[in-house]
Amino acid sequence: MLNFENVKTVAYLGPQGSFCEMAKDYFCEKYEINAFDNPLQSIKQVINYIDENPDTIGILPVENSIDGTVRETLDCLMQTKNQNIKILAEYYMPLNLCLLSRTTEFYSITGLISPPNNLSKCHNFIEKEMPFNVNIIEAASEPEAARSLQNYNLTYASIGTSKIAEIFNLNILKDNISDDKTNQTRFIIIGDFETEETSSDRSSIAFSTENKPGALLNTLNIFMQNNINLSYIASHPSENNFGEYIFIVNFDGHMKNPRIMKTLCQIKKNTAYFKFFGSYKKDKPNMGLIYKFTQK
Repeated sequence: MLNFENVKTVAYLGPQGSFCEMAKDYFCEKYEINAFDNPLQSIKQVINYIDENPDTIGILPVENSIDGTVRETLDCLMQTKNQNIKILAEYYMPLNLCLLSRTTEFYSITGLISPPNNLSKCHNFIEKEMPFNVNIIEAASEPEAARSLQNYNLTYASIGTSKIAEIFNLNILKDNISDDKTNQTRFIIIGDFETEETSSDRSSIAFSTENKPGALLNTLNIFMQNNINLSYIASHPSENNFGEYIFIVNFDGHMKNPRIMKTLCQIKKNTAYFKFFGSYKKDKPNMGLIYKFTQK
């Protein structure tokens, strides 16, 4: 297991009650992390904070089942000053939105306060299960929506995470009200720490090749020649030159395995740019959740 005994601060992407804070709670419980919380306003701020404070870790989203990779996370990881910062662990979290209120009576609700983004994600629920003439009030964020319930009578509700319900002492009237029941995000821990090889590891790298025929194929063939399974590959526009791409690759295995180490050395020699993102124990997507809702 990872040893985070010396971690003093956990930085993560806010705001209060966000899915990223819930991922932080999960990681802290799983790895017995006892450290100060530091919610920040952007992914770049989180990574810069970890870059400047070696006794900290960061929690960030890196991939979503609908929108794909979180580009800002990958871009910032490529540009860290401390080259030892890497991915240490991952967690797939279902993005479950809830209907929250000070009351416990769902059928008494006549008003709804929510950020516009959450309203759009729960359009079907609002249309089919809320009153036809429900009064909708837009808020800037989930915390603001939850906080403003104090200014209305008990017939008003908000849309937010179960963490928001916990923070603001609200009741969950309806759970999992998002239109897309299978939506989930892969969150990661980053930091200047080491991971140990396990029986089920994933490694992540980024690289670019020369812009000539066969260059990418030759690089990918190195994985095949070393009998290494690729689980993910995607192109990522380079910030330096229009029309050039960086390739993000996830594959099975740990950097401390001699076969993986040999493979990465070969790839590094064969590429114009190379960045090692880390080796870490695999987590599994919530396939039960996906199966449940795709079979309906």
